[in-house]
Amino acid sequence: MKNTGVCPKCGGAQIIRIEGQAKAYGAGNNIPVGMTIFSYVRVPRYVCMDCGYSEEWIDEKDLPVLWKNFR
Repeated sequence: MKNTGVCPKCGGAQIIRIEGQAKAYGAGNNIPVGMTIFSYVRVPRYVCMDCGYSEEWIDEKDLPVLWKNFR
């Protein structure tokens, strides 16, 4: 959905992106990569507004950070 703008389940084209967040106590859609709330990788969600299917993708700019911390 991220790349095509089309839902793989229903073929719908009404796709929205919901940004990942980092909140207190680790809440939100993120991957912690350090000791503070400022050290995280956001995980945005793509949601089909026709059927409700969703996917999570890591932005390409954040992949090196994950590689460094979790390989």
